[in-house]
Amino acid sequence: MTLKKFLTIAIIATIASSAWPDATGITIKNAWVRAIVPGQDVAGAYMDITSARDASLVKLETPAAKTAEIHSMKMENGVMRMRSVDALPLPARKTVRLEPGGYHLMLTGLQHPLKPGDNVSIKLTVDQPGGQRALITVNALVRDSPPLSNYCPFRRGIRSAPG
Repeated sequence: MTLKKFLTIAIIATIASSAWPDATGITIKNAWVRAIVPGQDVAGAYMDITSARDASLVKLETPAAKTAEIHSMKMENGVMRMRSVDALPLPARKTVRLEPGGYHLMLTGLQHPLKPGDNVSIKLTVDQPGGQRALITVNALVRDSPPLSNYCPFRRGIRSAPG
């Protein structure tokens, strides 16, 4: 094989592999999972998702946990409540931030402890217009939580639900 032919094949392969994620029109940034303490079998996963067109995150899968769900947190009568949601709307060209204290991914029944530096693979299923469905695999870095004051509603005078 000549050098010219090799370089041509290498360039085509690079373009094809970098174009594939863009074909979905979905960009994932800042993906991370909170490290857990011994004995804990749940963890939150967070990321920023931007879709080129209106879409909905409808399903999660990860080999790291028995179940993975989309959760929301919101204030109800002065109490912060967390609930599972069936789908998370992804408005066109707007970044949806999954973060502590808001929408997030809840991983339950962890298969093993998650330590800082580990990676967790999470497969996202996104429904798009025209009945199209995109499957996106995200590799989220496990890291310690940010300082409590960055996200904890208790630091802002909001009280938690008991238990």
